[in-house]
Amino acid sequence: MAYFTDDSLLPENMAPLMITAAPYGPMWLPEDGPPGYIPLTWDEQVQAAVDCYNAGATLLHIHVRDPKTGHISKNFKEYGEQIGRLREAVPKMILQVGGSISFAPEPGEVGKFGTYEQRHKLTQIDPKPDQITVLCGSGLYDLTALHPVDDSFGGTHLGNEEAMHGIANMVADGTPDFYIEETKLCVEHGIQPYFALGHVHNLELVERMIRRGYYMGPMNGFFSTGGGGFLGANPFDLMELVRRTPHGSVFTYQTTFRLTHPISMMMIALGQHTRAGIEDNLYDTKKGVRMTTVQMVERHVRMAREIGRDIATPEQARQMLKLGVTYKTTEETLAKLGLPPNREPGHQGFLVLKTDGTFKEPSPAVSDAHLLAY
Repeated sequence: MAYFTDDSLLPENMAPLMITAAPYGPMWLPEDGPPGYIPLTWDEQVQAAVDCYNAGATLLHIHVRDPKTGHISKNFKEYGEQIGRLREAVPKMILQVGGSISFAPEPGEVGKFGTYEQRHKLTQIDPKPDQITVLCGSGLYDLTALHPVDDSFGGTHLGNEEAMHGIANMVADGTPDFYIEETKLCVEHGIQPYFALGHVHNLELVERMIRRGYYMGPMNGFFSTGGGGFLGANPFDLMELVRRTPHGSVFTYQTTFRLTHPISMMMIALGQHTRAGIEDNLYDTKKGVRMTTVQMVERHVRMAREIGRDIATPEQARQMLKLGVTYKTTEETLAKLGLPPNREPGHQGFLVLKTDGTFKEPSPAVSDAHLLAY
């Protein structure tokens, strides 16, 4: 688990900051902002990626919007075509498809998570993305619990009583039938699963999946915070997530609306990674003042530079995330993550890695720049 030594918070010892841009805002419609605020045309959606990359983002969280309807596309072919455009426009950027909420609501409907079949189909996108987010664990996903309508959804098509009721009762659907199969499909198609977690108990689900041999690869993902039914905004809860993530894992911390600013600042200072964009937040620090995705990315860059922390290059990000890497055994996976091995029959006491008592050269960790014991 994460261990902070005396020099962990010095910027030269921190991993470079990876910023994920989320500029597409699947729960919003074009009329929820001024022209161009929410990318609509294919050119606008591609240009959003270019602008985020130039601002300092190395990962792109993707949802594909149908320019004809303004809603998130239901045409599977368009996902592959858009990945192709993005590969040409931002060839160095890490492309991550959002695999949890598939489609925006139709007029008069409440947003909901896509079916398992819809989400599994994302693993067949061609050309393929680098990552797909995989929701692990079902639970209430109530954004209204921490965010009054006038400080979140006001001025959008969701700023009404009917929509607020639907959002308050939204359930994130990610049972073992989904996340085990989705993880397997990602690996089969050469895509890295990027685990989407709402609290520490979802992290435990991923570890159990690894210990039982369902997944043998890097543990990367993001914690979604800032609502009811999943982690809220208590900094002690956030610190527990930092403490519990394995040394060899890499996690981004994503939250909602104006909470994004203080929580991102906290995570940047702790050597973690952040996400920025209108998918999560529409506002600056001042209530009611809109902010663009590029402006949010630029702020994360400034916050990091204020403490002397480097911004990750695309090459550094790919290395830290170990894209394209899988492991051969459960034991190897646990060791690479810095987790203790599975318990063998008859073993009593705490679990530690086997050793013959001789010193082994350690391998560098990537989550907080510390070394892993093998």
